Amino acid sequence: MKSWLKWYKKLTSNKDSNQQNQSSNQSSSNQRDTPKNTEPRHKETIELSADYKEAFYTNKNTGKTFILTLFKSISDEKVIEDFVLPPLLGQEFKSIEDVSSLLPIPDVEITDDLSSRDEKLLNGYAEIKMKDDLSKACYVAVNRNEGRSITQPEIEYSVIGPKESFVESLEININLLRKRLPVKDLVVLEKRVGTYSKTRVAVVYIKGLADEENINTIEQRLEDMKYDNIIDSSFVEQIISDQHNSPFPLALDTERPDRTAAVLTEGKVVMIVDGSPHALIAPTTLVEFFNSFDDYLTNWMLASFFRLLRLFSVAFSILITPIYVAALSYHYELIPGDLLGTLVASRQKIPLPPILEAIFLELTIELLREAGARLPTKVGQTIGIVGGIVIGTASVEAGLTSNVLLIIVALAALASFTTPVYKIGNAIRVLRFPFLIFAEILGLLGIVYCFCILMAYTLNLTSLGRPFLEPLFPPRFTDFRDALIRLPFRNQKQRPMYTRPYKPTRFRKKEKKKSKDIDE
Repeated sequence: MKSWLKWYKKLTSNKDSNQQNQSSNQSSSNQRDTPKNTEPRHKETIELSADYKEAFYTNKNTGKTFILTLFKSISDEKVIEDFVLPPLLGQEFKSIEDVSSLLPIPDVEITDDLSSRDEKLLNGYAEIKMKDDLSKACYVAVNRNEGRSITQPEIEYSVIGPKESFVESLEININLLRKRLPVKDLVVLEKRVGTYSKTRVAVVYIKGLADEENINTIEQRLEDMKYDNIIDSSFVEQIISDQHNSPFPLALDTERPDRTAAVLTEGKVVMIVDGSPHALIAPTTLVEFFNSFDDYLTNWMLASFFRLLRLFSVAFSILITPIYVAALSYHYELIPGDLLGTLVASRQKIPLPPILEAIFLELTIELLREAGARLPTKVGQTIGIVGGIVIGTASVEAGLTSNVLLIIVALAALASFTTPVYKIGNAIRVLRFPFLIFAEILGLLGIVYCFCILMAYTLNLTSLGRPFLEPLFPPRFTDFRDALIRLPFRNQKQRPMYTRPYKPTRFRKKEKKKSKDIDE
């Protein structure tokens, strides 16, 4: 019995081995019969997009087949149909090196380094390869730039001066600058920032005038930027600024090409971000945020008067409401008798203390301003006017606020609108609330204490390492000629000292004529 079991196991094992051999032979024969590389290759990530196009074309004269690859969404198909395909299909060429002489396009690059292929295609280039030689490629600039046309400035509007403003195209913005400064010393350096956005940033300066330290600082900070998406110049300003936690903007942004060209001649450096209609100017000072370009288009006496008016308006906007709270809470004796009676009568039926009354009105003004800015233009104007009238009138009639404080808060809000630069206006709006809190705690002494904190803080601020309060601190009397007031152009022979230009003198005064003119 045992012998029979051994014989049976041996027989079954032989059958299994024969079956395995047959299956292995069959699989090997199938593998020999099946052609190699029949499986389709996996597409690269760049080829998964719907606007990716790869087409094969054959030259009529030589029979050479070439491959044209591009992104339809960012390439100009009209340029391809009119200037790329007709020469490649109709004229004779044998290798990829002959393509550059056939195409009437200035930006044509032939290379065997294909590592930058994706970057070229995503920037609007078309790739041309020969089918029989894929080791070399020709990249042709056929990018399509879509954008709006040049319009009037919306924030820094000028009544007298030019009516051009920057747009979202980097090429157009540089064109506006070169049109105003047609000199070879105007240098434009281009950087790419953003891990995913690859945003182009142009660093513009006048060689031989701008300080090399300022240029190197900006270039280094742009290279050190570690952020994935840069979509506006405000991103660059916040990332490369000297103090990241400052409510004050440490780089001046402008939408005016004429103002940008003017500061370039002062030795400053300008950053223009592709996709942003604003240019960044550095280094800058606090005083410059209250100077309008209209000051240079009018008489120097009028310009000086309006500058002082703006500075007074800013101080009034910040301090008037805290002074009201401090006077009514601690310092009745400082109020004249006639005015004190008016204030007491206006607050006779008000249940709230002055601080809550002031904060309520300030927040209401801020809500109306924010709602008007976020809504469409026509609706925003309506909500600002109607909301201010309705809420102001209703709050006074309901006895929540006094009519005197309502007038004060409205004047403070109106005074804050006199700042020519929008971003510094936002900082002024925020500053009123700390002053209100200190006024409630310590009265006028609290206002002085808060002002000292503000001054100590701004004294430590810098823009590209330059003092932010210049020429006030450190005091530089030569820069006062174009700071709080504006003197005539003939008295402004020196460029600003804090920019440290290589040529500090704009012009030299001519010697007075010894002989009189014929009509004198």
